[in-house]
Amino acid sequence: MAMAPMGAGGRGAGNLPAGEQGNVLGLQLFVFALFFIFGGITSLNDVIIPKLKELFTLNYTQAMLVQFCFFTAYLVMGIPGAQLVKRIGYMRGAVAGLLTMLVGCLLFIPASQMATYPLFLFALFVLASGVVLVQVVANPLISLLGKPQTAHSRLTFAQAFNSLGTTIFPIVGSILILGSLATMSADQLSGAELDAYRTAESQAIVSGYLGIAFALAVVATAVWLFRNRLTGEQHEQSSLTGGFALLRERPRFSFGALCIFLYVGAEVAIGSLIVNYLMQPHVLALPEQAAGKLIGLYWGGAMVGRFIGSLLLRLVSPGKLLACVAVGATTLLLVSTTTTGFVSGYSLLAIGLMNAIMFPTIFSLACEKLGPRAADGSGIINVAIFGGAVVPLVTGVIADVSGSLAIAMALPALCYVLIAAFGWYARRPAQD
Repeated sequence: MAMAPMGAGGRGAGNLPAGEQGNVLGLQLFVFALFFIFGGITSLNDVIIPKLKELFTLNYTQAMLVQFCFFTAYLVMGIPGAQLVKRIGYMRGAVAGLLTMLVGCLLFIPASQMATYPLFLFALFVLASGVVLVQVVANPLISLLGKPQTAHSRLTFAQAFNSLGTTIFPIVGSILILGSLATMSADQLSGAELDAYRTAESQAIVSGYLGIAFALAVVATAVWLFRNRLTGEQHEQSSLTGGFALLRERPRFSFGALCIFLYVGAEVAIGSLIVNYLMQPHVLALPEQAAGKLIGLYWGGAMVGRFIGSLLLRLVSPGKLLACVAVGATTLLLVSTTTTGFVSGYSLLAIGLMNAIMFPTIFSLACEKLGPRAADGSGIINVAIFGGAVVPLVTGVIADVSGSLAIAMALPALCYVLIAAFGWYARRPAQD
C-alpha cells in the first residue's frame, strides 16, 4: 500500500489517523527491534572507551571524546533527520538510518589498519548519524501506534527493548573486546611496535562491528521489503528550523528538551566511567574485563525498570514518578561517592534502575499534545541528546582536574536534581 501524499512536502511522517492505527499495530514489533539495535550499539561505547584509552594512552578527557563525537551526531543530524523522515516516511527513513549505521561499522576497518584515534572517532560519528535517523523514526512512531492515553506506558515498554540491547551488547563486547587486551600495554611501546600493537589489538573492535554490520544489512533488507506497509502518514510541513519554534511557544516542551539533554548526559557519563570506577582499589578493585561485564547490570537495571515502569505509569502520575526516580538516582550517587567497597560499587550500578523510565517519560511529557508537529518535536529532542556529548566530556575534565571520579560524579547528580524538578512541574496534563 502506498503512503498518502503530503502536498508540496511529498511523503511525510507525523500523526496517523485514528482509522489507520488498527492497521499498523503489527509494526510495534518492528519498532521494538529498532530500539534493541540502537540501544545496544550506543552502549558498546562503554566497552570501547577503556579499550581505546589503553591503546592510545588517553586521559579521561581524551577518552570521553568517544562519547562527544558519537553524541555530536544528534546535534548535527537531529533536525535534518526529522526533515528527511518527513519527506520519505518512517519506513524508508529507518532504512536510511540502518544503512548509515552499516557504513559507520565498516569504517572501523580502515581505522584499525591506520591505528589512528581520530579515524575511530569519525567512524563513531557516522555510526551515530544512522542511530539518530533510526531514533527519529522510532520514538514518535511507537507513540502513535496505539491509544494516546497509554503513550507513556507504550514508549516505556518499547524502551525496555532498548535496554535489552544495552544489557546484552556490553557483556558480549567485554568478552570479545576487553578480553583481548594483551599482557603488555601501549605506554611500554613506541614507533612501529606501537603501531603494530594498536592494529593487532583493535582487530577485536573490528570483528565485533563487522558482525553488527551484517545484522544491520539483514534488518535493512527486511524493513525495505515492508516499506509500504505503513499507510496514512500525515505531517504539518515546516522549515528546517521550524521545530525550534516549539522551544519558544511551549515552556513545557523547552524544559523537557533541557531534561533530555541532562538525562542522556548523566546516564552516558556514568556508564562511560563504570569500568574505571569499579577498578578503583577502594571500590571493587576488579580487573578490566570483569568490570566491563558489570556494565550489563547498569543497563539491565534500566531494562527491568522499564518493564515495571510501563505498568506503574498506568497507575501513577508520570510526572510524580519521574520526580521520585530522579531523587532516587541522586541519592544513590551520593551513597556511592561517600562509601567504599560493595556498597559503593553496586549503588552506582543501581542507578540504572532509576534511569529506567526517565527518557521515555521526559519525552512523552514534553511532547504531549504536539499533534501534527510530533516529528518536529522528535527532531528537537534528538538534538537535545547532544547532552551525551557535553556532560560526559565535562565530567572527564572534572575527573582529570580533581583526580577523583567521585568528585566528577557531582555533575550527573546535579542533572538528576533538575530532572526531578521537571517531573514535579509536569505532573499535570499538558494544555492544548
